Amino acid sequence: MPTEYARVRIGTEELPPPAELLRAFREPDDPNRHRHSVLSAARQLVECHERRHKAIEAAHAPDASPGRVAACTQRVEDIDGQRAELVGQIDVWVADNVEHRGGASLHTETLGAVIDRMAAKWVAAQRALRRAPQQRARPVQVDGEAHLQWCRLAELTDGYRDLVTDVTEHRRRLPVW
Repeated sequence: MPTEYARVRIGTEELPPPAELLRAFREPDDPNRHRHSVLSAARQLVECHERRHKAIEAAHAPDASPGRVAACTQRVEDIDGQRAELVGQIDVWVADNVEHRGGASLHTETLGAVIDRMAAKWVAAQRALRRAPQQRARPVQVDGEAHLQWCRLAELTDGYRDLVTDVTEHRRRLPVW
């Protein structure tokens, strides 16, 4: 499949670094996210995943009627459609702003898909932390599920950092659909 890439080389400062991405996940009112369309879409992906979890919980409630389950299922489908649009917006930004060296190896996912997975894991980690029993002893203790979710988020964040570095240094290119 032929693809065209932007003619202008983009620097690392223009691809959101992991800290900026995590800040956009964490802070809905962060002014920096409005300066970069990728950060804005990333925050909206977090909001989609939060709404998605709530809809799934509502559908699985013991007292959920068949009508409620159907409504929740439709809500999840609508949210997934919004997520696909946001992923597409990120991928369009990549196509318009990131130049790739022809011989660089192709990454298996688009940047939008990577950020969507990170947003999903951010929400899962936050929810696990809220479910963990709060203990006053220092250091703060969390249960195994919360620890697992945060470790997975850290692994995804490290992978994102490596991907941004590899793309910037033309060792890897992102798929553009």
